[in-house]
Amino acid sequence: MVRSGAPVYDPGGPSGSLHLRASRVLDGNWTGTSTVPSRGLYPHQWSWDSAFIAIGLRHLSPLRAQTELETLLGAQWADGRVPHIVFNPSVPLDAYFPSPDFWRSSTAGRAAGAPRTVQTSGIVQPPVHALAVWLVHRADPGLSGARSFLSRMYPRLAAWHRYLLHRRDLGGGGLASVVHPWEQGMDNSPCWDAPLSRVTPAPARSFRRADLDHGAPEDRPTDLDYGRYVRLAADYRDRGYTDGGGEFAVEDPLFNALLIASEHALAEIARELGATGTARHARAERLTAALVERLWDPAEGMFFCRDERSGASGGAGGRGGRGVLIPERSVAGLLPLILPALPRDIAATLVRTAGGPHFGLGEAARLVPSYDLTGEAFDPHRYWRGPAWFNTNWLLERGLRLHGEHGRADALRTALLDTAGESGFAEYVDPFTGEACGALGFSWTAALTLDLLHESSGAPSVVSPQGRDALTDTAPGTGAGGAGQRAFDFGADAKGGDRG
Repeated sequence: MVRSGAPVYDPGGPSGSLHLRASRVLDGNWTGTSTVPSRGLYPHQWSWDSAFIAIGLRHLSPLRAQTELETLLGAQWADGRVPHIVFNPSVPLDAYFPSPDFWRSSTAGRAAGAPRTVQTSGIVQPPVHALAVWLVHRADPGLSGARSFLSRMYPRLAAWHRYLLHRRDLGGGGLASVVHPWEQGMDNSPCWDAPLSRVTPAPARSFRRADLDHGAPEDRPTDLDYGRYVRLAADYRDRGYTDGGGEFAVEDPLFNALLIASEHALAEIARELGATGTARHARAERLTAALVERLWDPAEGMFFCRDERSGASGGAGGRGGRGVLIPERSVAGLLPLILPALPRDIAATLVRTAGGPHFGLGEAARLVPSYDLTGEAFDPHRYWRGPAWFNTNWLLERGLRLHGEHGRADALRTALLDTAGESGFAEYVDPFTGEACGALGFSWTAALTLDLLHESSGAPSVVSPQGRDALTDTAPGTGAGGAGQRAFDFGADAKGGDRG
């Protein structure tokens, strides 16, 4: 029996040392029921962080990984939304802003079914959760079955997807919209500059920025942008967290790609529980087609965000409804590469764009930056305006491998592991030098390091839309076998684990 949190795989040599160091980061950030992103800057539970963290934790303790996801989904609202923060009541209010007394979830969110016994935010983050649940189940199916993990998680995940596909289809084209930059996860991306310019910022005296206690001002969002974030969040709260009436509504390629990949995973969970999953796989493929129709720009060779609150029908970049494409190159526009039904020519174009001058994969950049290397707003250290992040590069590595680009994926994997160790598992890094930025000992950096280390301990498996497991044996450069042939490859299943 393995103690909860103890490493179950610790090879000798440098990789073993990296494994142990990553494990210690996750142990240090564990609260007993969930994992904080970092002890100082982020002292609560964050939604997509916990999904990535669980993907790494499954290699240490499947029980702890299950608990991570159960804690998060236990704070789900009755309308299906999974809040982006679940607050720890033992943390002082002034340790983080916006704090629970700003969001007022149990009162302002009452009509939307916010929980009464736990305080949360009222916005969401990218839906990585079904992917995480499926991978955590596969790490120890016996433990998962004994605890009825899938049967308890499935209805919550189904309600979460329902909320996004219905309440958040603000553009009418089938894709989910985010109503705040914090929802997409890349909070300070230049993609938000144009939509945010229409928002009147909250007065600076009306809030205190706790983030500046932990990071240099030149690396963080400006006061002007932060004031706009606060205004958007306060307005959403004051509308009772109802969707559709705000000044900000953007269809983002990464948010929707993760929803599609999670829909494929939810189909596999349904199949494991005795259903066919066919309808969910079909829905995921329809969403992939909608993503291409609404957000793909063939001239630029990548996906762009669509601003649903700007421009009239038929405006520049607009196709199929209101809104226009935002001509800013973000790493989010490369990450639909994780999708199995992506047309082969689009996948090949994305790989070329990733390796070109705007992102420098395998060339100018050590890791792929969060924003266009040639863009006017590029800054190698400012939050989401240029630095490289480990979760986006991990997703890109998975997408490259899915579409047969094994050489590029191997090189990126090596760069990720080297940079994680050298940077002290930094929150993000300078894309050229790997210099650490933000918080050190960051949980998803450590967790995804563990996942990449375990990739070499067994043959990666993939999940096909037909529900079959298959080894990743595609020859380099040959693609993933055509639309709909197999879903996102998330690496090898963990072996062993904690049975409590």
